Amino acid sequence: MERLKGKIAMVVGAGSIGPGWGNGKATAATFARHGAQVFCVDRDAAAARQTVEIIQSEGGKAVAFTADVSRAADVEAMVAACLKTYGRIDVLDNNVGIASMGCVVEVEEEEWDRVFAINLKSAFLSMKHVIPVMAKQGGGSIINISSIASIRHLGISYVTYATTKAAMNQMTRTTAVKYAPQHIRVNAILPGLMKTPMVEHSAGLATSYAAGDVEAMWRARDAQVPMGHMGDAWDVANAALFLASDESKYVTGLELVVDGGITLKVG
Repeated sequence: MERLKGKIAMVVGAGSIGPGWGNGKATAATFARHGAQVFCVDRDAAAARQTVEIIQSEGGKAVAFTADVSRAADVEAMVAACLKTYGRIDVLDNNVGIASMGCVVEVEEEEWDRVFAINLKSAFLSMKHVIPVMAKQGGGSIINISSIASIRHLGISYVTYATTKAAMNQMTRTTAVKYAPQHIRVNAILPGLMKTPMVEHSAGLATSYAAGDVEAMWRARDAQVPMGHMGDAWDVANAALFLASDESKYVTGLELVVDGGITLKVG
């Protein structure tokens, strides 16, 4: 069970927007259950603390840190605090993202910039400041949480979300090639339709799917998936566990699709 024994894992977006298990929260808990010491970052201090409390209640080790990772100063402080606490960073999991609705005609310029800052700039800044640490210590694993919306149209309009995640994929590829000689692996996970608090609390998604009816949205999303049901945060967390562990030591630049087969469909 200790696939990450001795590793220090920074999970960015380790809280959850509401009750239940979001991708980052489940990933932080999974990393801890497999022996990692986890640095849990979230802009919501209470959400980060809750994740840490869960980990500690299970006998794991974790600390919380509050940061808005769309801001360079916060990211610098985040990395410095992790190094002060643990001395190194072996795993970086970038799990920050929002889904904002609208097509190119509908989205306001300010909203475009906001989503890019949260979804893409945050991962850029985290990698920018963590990669030199990993290079100095001899390597590490970076996991960027993208989406199948980056490679498929899913029937709803959220151009900012899809575009930022597509850009994240290419940033992952080019960074993977650049830093492979320094034993820094950079991979992306592309979750499909997941049943998480972020989806539940996104009024735009519920409106797009089912006129605001969350339960009807769940049924509609289940019906889209060949397996007959959505995934959950633990599916993403287990994929991240593989990429964080030495089991994936020869894997870099991968886009790992976790979607129950939906991207295999023609329509």
